[in-house]
Amino acid sequence: MTIEEILKQSFTVAVVGLSDNPGRPSHIVAKYLKEHGYRIIPVNPQIRQVLGETSHPDLLSIPQPVDVVNIFRHSEDVPPIVDQAIKIGAKVIWMQEGVINNAAAYKARQAGLEVVMDRCMKKEHEKIS
Repeated sequence: MTIEEILKQSFTVAVVGLSDNPGRPSHIVAKYLKEHGYRIIPVNPQIRQVLGETSHPDLLSIPQPVDVVNIFRHSEDVPPIVDQAIKIGAKVIWMQEGVINNAAAYKARQAGLEVVMDRCMKKEHEKIS
């Protein structure tokens, strides 16, 4: 699946590490995606709500299906997120710019998930809009 296909076929995005600080990249990207029709699900145990959405402490606590797990965490924090994404049946792991974990990407692909690594979902969406 190409990045364009992912962006056109995936509408529910769990944003892991979404900040309630409007100046943080995770907030900027999530706000943009929400404004462009995506359903945003914040995943951050430190906050209760952001962008008008209830925040969840982890992927396992999300009560609905997730298409994309968009990761705004340090590269070394990715493996347990991938494990949870596999458990909830997510379709895509998307590691934002600067987030690179080849072992986690391999594990996700072996489990049948698409993987995008070291790319910004907002920038990629802007290219096809």
